[in-house]
Amino acid sequence: MEQILLFYKYVDIEWPEAIAKWQRKLCTELGLKGRILLATEGINGTIAGTIEATEKYIESLSAHPYFGEIDFKTSAGDRSAFPKMRVLVKKEIVHLGIDPEKLKAANGGIHLSPTEAHELMTQAPKDLVIIDIRNNYETRIGTFRNAITPDVTTTREFPAYIDKNIDLFKDKQVLMTCTGGVRCERVTAYLKEKKVATEVYQINGGIHRYAEQYPDGHFRGINYVFDARGGQKVNDDILTTCDLCPTPSNQYNNCMNASCNNHYIACPACLEKYELTCSQTCMDLLKSGAVKPRPNVAYTTLQTTITTHQSA
Repeated sequence: MEQILLFYKYVDIEWPEAIAKWQRKLCTELGLKGRILLATEGINGTIAGTIEATEKYIESLSAHPYFGEIDFKTSAGDRSAFPKMRVLVKKEIVHLGIDPEKLKAANGGIHLSPTEAHELMTQAPKDLVIIDIRNNYETRIGTFRNAITPDVTTTREFPAYIDKNIDLFKDKQVLMTCTGGVRCERVTAYLKEKKVATEVYQINGGIHRYAEQYPDGHFRGINYVFDARGGQKVNDDILTTCDLCPTPSNQYNNCMNASCNNHYIACPACLEKYELTCSQTCMDLLKSGAVKPRPNVAYTTLQTTITTHQSA
């Protein structure tokens, strides 16, 4: 049996390169795959491995002076969701484009438990604004009822979005939401700096923890994830349609045409009709040999992929 771990912690790290060296060695020894980002502001990771290996990883990290009390979130999945193990040192553990010394997670919004957040959304006071700060392709397949879902494709667009739409938050209680909580930490801090909202909140553990407690709550659809799984189904709601026909669908794919690699939504019938490509044009190009298929993906995977989507 295997599982996937999602975790982060904002903590001052003096020598992230040294921590990265230790992490590479530890993950290799445990046979883990995934991605870990390190910076002077902390750690942010998603990794997969056997139950035994991931538990040993948790023990090792928890014993380190920097990384005690991390909220390790687990979900179903295995190492096939990741091509390899990557440990990277960056300026930020979430790319907001603002110096971590000038905008700190410690100054972020109030952390509400999933229960507190659920009660707030249920009460729905008139001055409550819910804003989902994930990317538009994430919110397309799942989000909270009545949430604002900005048309952005990267987290670094959010400071400009907030500045441009500052009146949305004036004299409001603002509840920010994201996958596991890490993106909300500094974005809530940015909004708080503007001193326009009466209060700024975030959900402790993000959508992941909320959905664990309230699978049929205010979040509807699928919680998008950045690996081969594509998303974690929370409930049966389908919020969007196939990009190739009007059929309700919420399953993301990447076009088989390697030069396209478009991230698109397709129903099982269109997956079969267009042979895992995103259009008639891409299918024709691939069949003619004018372009190459995505690496490590063969046409023999077609039926497996279609069957997986049909059973999802």
